[in-house]
Amino acid sequence: MLPASDLVERLDRLLPQTQCGQCGYDGCRPYAEAMARGGADIDRCPPGGDAGARVLAKLLGVAPKPYDRSRGAHKSAEVAVVVEADCIGCTKCIQACPVDAIVGASKYMHAVIEPLCTGCELCVPACPVDCIVMLPVRE
Repeated sequence: MLPASDLVERLDRLLPQTQCGQCGYDGCRPYAEAMARGGADIDRCPPGGDAGARVLAKLLGVAPKPYDRSRGAHKSAEVAVVVEADCIGCTKCIQACPVDAIVGASKYMHAVIEPLCTGCELCVPACPVDCIVMLPVRE
């Protein structure tokens, strides 16, 4: 059996790092910690999908099962984009972003640093003028 800290590290590395909170935890690391101590099941991560649940099950030595669809849909990778003409510079999207992928100043247009965006979508409901859209990641 792996030491607890090693198990947490390995579980965390298997998670998609979206930091979206759909699992019920404040990010991937807290979810990994909960799984390592037996407090959370392997099926709570929509971004990881069924494949993610399988690899978590394998590492933990438990029976595989599909992810819990009631937590959200598994989607292709997306990135947030600010529609510049509509942005009012309120900074609410910046505050909502768990990975600091949005930059800008109060009363000025904001922008998403695409390589940092995990596609968590937490900025979308935070925007009072609906100027954030999710687009497929460009390959």
